[in-house]
Amino acid sequence: MAAPGPAPRRSEDAPAGRLTIGQVLDLLRPDFPGITIPKIRFLEDKGLIKPERTSAGYRKFSAHDVERLRYVLVMQRDHYLPLKVIGEHLDAIDRGLEPPPIEGLQPQVPKVALASDGLPGPEEFRRRTSMRLTRRELVEVARIDDAFLAVLEQFGLVRANASGHYDAEDLVVADTARELDAFGIEPRHLRAFRAAADREAGLVEQVVAPVRRSRDAAAEARAADTAAQIAALTVRLHATLVKAALPDR
Repeated sequence: MAAPGPAPRRSEDAPAGRLTIGQVLDLLRPDFPGITIPKIRFLEDKGLIKPERTSAGYRKFSAHDVERLRYVLVMQRDHYLPLKVIGEHLDAIDRGLEPPPIEGLQPQVPKVALASDGLPGPEEFRRRTSMRLTRRELVEVARIDDAFLAVLEQFGLVRANASGHYDAEDLVVADTARELDAFGIEPRHLRAFRAAADREAGLVEQVVAPVRRSRDAAAEARAADTAAQIAALTVRLHATLVKAALPDR
Protein backbone atom coordinates (compact mmCIF):
# COMPACT_ATOMS: atom_id res chain seq x y z
CA MET A 1 0.00 0.00 0.00
CA ALA A 2 1.33 3.43 -0.88
CA ALA A 3 2.29 5.80 1.92
CA PRO A 4 -0.32 8.38 2.90
CA GLY A 5 -0.05 11.80 1.34
CA PRO A 6 1.31 14.75 3.31
CA ALA A 7 -0.96 16.82 5.47
CA PRO A 8 -2.43 19.85 3.70
CA ARG A 9 0.11 22.65 3.74
CA ARG A 10 1.10 25.67 1.70
CA SER A 11 1.97 24.59 -1.84
CA GLU A 12 5.30 25.82 -3.19
CA ASP A 13 4.19 25.08 -6.76
CA ALA A 14 0.96 27.06 -6.69
CA PRO A 15 1.02 30.61 -8.02
CA ALA A 16 0.86 33.35 -5.40
CA GLY A 17 -2.55 34.73 -4.54
CA ARG A 18 -5.94 33.16 -5.18
CA LEU A 19 -6.54 30.73 -8.05
CA THR A 20 -9.52 30.16 -10.30
CA ILE A 21 -11.02 26.69 -10.49
CA GLY A 22 -9.44 26.30 -13.93
CA GLN A 23 -5.98 27.08 -12.55
CA VAL A 24 -6.53 24.55 -9.79
CA LEU A 25 -7.47 21.99 -12.42
CA ASP A 26 -4.22 22.68 -14.31
CA LEU A 27 -2.19 22.22 -11.12
CA LEU A 28 -3.78 18.90 -10.20
CA ARG A 29 -4.15 17.22 -13.60
CA PRO A 30 -0.50 16.07 -13.91
CA ASP A 31 -0.98 13.89 -10.80
CA PHE A 32 -4.73 13.26 -11.13
CA PRO A 33 -5.67 13.03 -14.83
CA GLY A 34 -9.28 12.23 -14.01
CA ILE A 35 -9.91 15.40 -12.01
CA THR A 36 -12.73 17.58 -13.35
CA ILE A 37 -14.44 20.81 -12.38
CA PRO A 38 -17.62 18.93 -11.32
CA LYS A 39 -15.44 16.72 -9.09
CA ILE A 40 -13.95 19.78 -7.37
CA ARG A 41 -17.41 21.26 -6.92
CA PHE A 42 -18.64 17.96 -5.48
CA LEU A 43 -15.82 17.91 -2.90
CA GLU A 44 -16.72 21.49 -1.99
CA ASP A 45 -20.37 20.47 -1.54
CA LYS A 46 -19.16 17.75 0.87
CA GLY A 47 -17.40 20.40 2.95
CA LEU A 48 -13.88 19.09 2.33
CA ILE A 49 -12.73 22.39 0.84
CA LYS A 50 -14.07 25.89 1.35
CA PRO A 51 -12.79 28.25 -1.33
CA GLU A 52 -13.55 31.92 -1.08
CA ARG A 53 -16.23 33.46 -3.29
CA THR A 54 -16.00 36.77 -5.11
CA SER A 55 -18.89 39.21 -5.05
CA ALA A 56 -19.88 37.73 -8.43
CA GLY A 57 -19.90 34.22 -6.97
CA TYR A 58 -16.70 32.94 -8.58
CA ARG A 59 -14.57 30.50 -6.55
CA LYS A 60 -11.08 31.59 -5.53
CA PHE A 61 -8.75 28.93 -4.16
CA SER A 62 -5.81 29.48 -1.81
CA ALA A 63 -2.62 27.39 -1.84
CA HIS A 64 -3.98 25.68 1.30
CA ASP A 65 -7.17 24.75 -0.59
CA VAL A 66 -5.04 23.16 -3.33
CA GLU A 67 -3.06 21.07 -0.84
CA ARG A 68 -6.28 20.06 0.88
CA LEU A 69 -7.68 18.89 -2.47
CA ARG A 70 -4.48 17.01 -3.19
CA TYR A 71 -4.73 15.21 0.17
CA VAL A 72 -8.35 14.20 -0.51
CA LEU A 73 -7.49 12.89 -3.95
CA VAL A 74 -4.48 10.88 -2.71
CA MET A 75 -6.57 9.30 0.06
CA GLN A 76 -9.23 8.32 -2.48
CA ARG A 77 -6.89 7.08 -5.21
CA ASP A 78 -4.24 5.28 -3.17
CA HIS A 79 -6.15 4.18 -0.07
CA TYR A 80 -9.80 3.98 -1.21
CA LEU A 81 -10.97 5.87 1.85
CA PRO A 82 -14.59 7.10 1.92
CA LEU A 83 -15.14 10.84 2.03
CA LYS A 84 -16.52 10.64 5.56
CA VAL A 85 -13.23 9.18 6.84
CA ILE A 86 -11.18 11.69 4.82
CA GLY A 87 -13.28 14.46 6.36
CA GLU A 88 -12.40 13.13 9.83
CA HIS A 89 -8.71 13.19 8.87
CA LEU A 90 -8.97 16.80 7.74
CA ASP A 91 -10.82 17.77 10.91
CA ALA A 92 -8.03 16.21 12.97
CA ILE A 93 -5.40 18.08 10.92
CA ASP A 94 -7.31 21.35 11.40
CA ARG A 95 -7.10 20.74 15.15
CA GLY A 96 -3.31 20.42 15.08
CA LEU A 97 -3.01 16.63 14.89
CA GLU A 98 -0.87 14.74 12.42
CA PRO A 99 -2.58 12.64 9.73
CA PRO A 100 -3.22 9.10 10.95
CA PRO A 101 -1.36 6.12 9.52
CA ILE A 102 -3.63 4.37 7.09
CA GLU A 103 -3.39 1.08 8.94
CA GLY A 104 -4.65 2.45 12.25
CA LEU A 105 -6.73 5.39 11.10
CA GLN A 106 -5.98 7.03 14.45
CA PRO A 107 -4.75 10.66 14.46
CA GLN A 108 -1.28 10.86 15.93
CA VAL A 109 -0.16 13.38 18.52
CA PRO A 110 2.99 15.29 17.48
CA LYS A 111 6.13 14.19 19.32
CA VAL A 112 7.21 16.54 22.11
CA ALA A 113 10.85 17.58 21.86
CA LEU A 114 12.77 17.44 25.13
CA ALA A 115 16.13 18.89 26.12
CA SER A 116 19.12 16.56 26.14
CA ASP A 117 18.78 15.96 29.89
CA GLY A 118 15.23 14.72 29.45
CA LEU A 119 13.69 17.94 30.80
CA PRO A 120 11.69 20.41 28.70
CA GLY A 121 13.82 23.35 27.58
CA PRO A 122 12.68 26.98 27.15
CA GLU A 123 11.57 26.25 23.58
CA GLU A 124 8.90 23.91 24.93
CA PHE A 125 7.45 26.66 27.09
CA ARG A 126 7.45 29.07 24.16
CA ARG A 127 5.60 26.58 21.98
CA ARG A 128 1.81 26.65 22.10
CA THR A 129 0.34 23.98 19.88
CA SER A 130 -3.05 24.37 18.27
CA MET A 131 -3.83 20.73 18.93
CA ARG A 132 -7.37 20.11 20.15
CA LEU A 133 -8.53 16.68 21.26
CA THR A 134 -12.08 15.54 21.75
CA ARG A 135 -12.90 13.71 24.96
CA ARG A 136 -12.96 10.39 23.10
CA GLU A 137 -9.57 11.08 21.50
CA LEU A 138 -8.00 12.04 24.83
CA VAL A 139 -9.29 8.86 26.45
CA GLU A 140 -8.01 6.70 23.57
CA VAL A 141 -4.58 8.28 23.13
CA ALA A 142 -3.86 8.50 26.89
CA ARG A 143 -5.17 4.93 27.33
CA ILE A 144 -7.49 5.81 30.19
CA ASP A 145 -11.24 5.50 30.64
CA ASP A 146 -13.97 8.10 31.14
CA ALA A 147 -14.10 7.49 34.88
CA PHE A 148 -10.36 8.16 35.26
CA LEU A 149 -10.65 11.33 33.16
CA ALA A 150 -13.56 12.51 35.32
CA VAL A 151 -11.39 12.13 38.43
CA LEU A 152 -8.55 14.08 36.79
CA GLU A 153 -11.03 16.85 36.03
CA GLN A 154 -12.43 16.73 39.56
CA PHE A 155 -8.99 17.53 40.98
CA GLY A 156 -8.27 20.21 38.37
CA LEU A 157 -5.47 18.28 36.67
CA VAL A 158 -6.97 18.55 33.19
CA ARG A 159 -9.48 21.08 31.94
CA ALA A 160 -11.48 21.17 28.73
CA ASN A 161 -11.66 24.57 27.03
CA ALA A 162 -14.83 26.45 26.17
CA SER A 163 -15.39 24.31 23.07
CA GLY A 164 -15.02 21.09 25.06
CA HIS A 165 -11.58 20.21 23.66
CA TYR A 166 -8.36 19.28 25.45
CA ASP A 167 -4.84 20.42 24.55
CA ALA A 168 -1.42 18.77 24.40
CA GLU A 169 -0.71 19.53 28.06
CA ASP A 170 -3.93 17.79 29.10
CA LEU A 171 -2.81 14.74 27.16
CA VAL A 172 0.61 14.61 28.84
CA VAL A 173 -0.98 15.05 32.28
CA ALA A 174 -3.54 12.29 31.63
CA ASP A 175 -0.92 9.90 30.28
CA THR A 176 1.47 10.60 33.17
CA ALA A 177 -1.30 10.24 35.75
CA ARG A 178 -2.15 6.84 34.27
CA GLU A 179 1.45 5.70 34.68
CA LEU A 180 1.60 6.98 38.25
CA ASP A 181 -1.69 5.27 39.05
CA ALA A 182 -0.04 1.95 38.25
CA PHE A 183 2.24 2.59 41.26
CA GLY A 184 -0.68 3.40 43.53
CA ILE A 185 -0.34 7.20 43.18
CA GLU A 186 -3.92 8.24 42.49
CA PRO A 187 -5.16 11.51 40.99
CA ARG A 188 -6.17 12.76 44.46
CA HIS A 189 -2.51 12.54 45.46
CA LEU A 190 -1.60 14.85 42.58
CA ARG A 191 -3.49 17.89 43.85
CA ALA A 192 -0.28 19.15 45.44
CA PHE A 193 1.36 19.15 42.00
CA ARG A 194 -1.46 21.27 40.62
CA ALA A 195 -1.18 23.74 43.49
CA ALA A 196 2.61 23.91 43.17
CA ALA A 197 2.38 24.46 39.40
CA ASP A 198 -0.09 27.31 39.88
CA ARG A 199 2.20 28.93 42.46
CA GLU A 200 5.23 28.62 40.19
CA ALA A 201 3.31 30.04 37.23
CA GLY A 202 2.21 32.93 39.44
CA LEU A 203 5.83 33.60 40.40
CA VAL A 204 6.88 33.62 36.74
CA GLU A 205 4.08 36.05 35.89
CA GLN A 206 5.10 38.29 38.78
CA VAL A 207 8.61 38.56 37.33
CA VAL A 208 7.57 39.24 33.73
CA ALA A 209 4.61 41.54 34.44
CA PRO A 210 6.76 44.72 34.49
CA VAL A 211 8.32 43.71 31.16
CA ARG A 212 4.88 43.14 29.65
CA ARG A 213 3.70 46.58 30.79
CA SER A 214 6.55 48.30 28.96
CA ARG A 215 5.62 50.57 26.07
CA ASP A 216 8.26 48.93 23.93
CA ALA A 217 6.74 47.31 20.81
CA ALA A 218 8.69 44.14 21.49
CA ALA A 219 7.65 43.96 25.15
CA GLU A 220 5.20 41.08 24.74
CA ALA A 221 7.71 38.93 22.86
CA ARG A 222 10.42 39.72 25.41
CA ALA A 223 8.07 38.84 28.27
CA ALA A 224 7.16 35.52 26.64
CA ASP A 225 10.83 34.66 26.11
CA THR A 226 11.68 35.53 29.72
CA ALA A 227 8.75 33.49 31.02
CA ALA A 228 9.85 30.47 28.96
CA GLN A 229 13.40 30.63 30.31
CA ILE A 230 12.27 30.99 33.93
CA ALA A 231 9.73 28.19 33.57
CA ALA A 232 12.36 25.81 32.21
CA LEU A 233 14.69 26.69 35.09
CA THR A 234 11.98 26.12 37.71
CA VAL A 235 11.20 22.70 36.24
CA ARG A 236 14.90 21.79 36.31
CA LEU A 237 15.17 22.96 39.92
CA HIS A 238 12.06 21.04 40.95
CA ALA A 239 13.25 17.84 39.29
CA THR A 240 16.70 18.15 40.85
CA LEU A 241 15.31 18.77 44.33
CA VAL A 242 13.07 15.70 44.07
CA LYS A 243 16.04 13.63 42.89
CA ALA A 244 18.21 14.94 45.73
CA ALA A 245 15.51 14.18 48.30
CA LEU A 246 15.28 10.52 47.33
CA PRO A 247 17.21 8.17 49.66
CA ASP A 248 20.53 6.86 48.41
CA ARG A 249 20.33 3.47 46.81
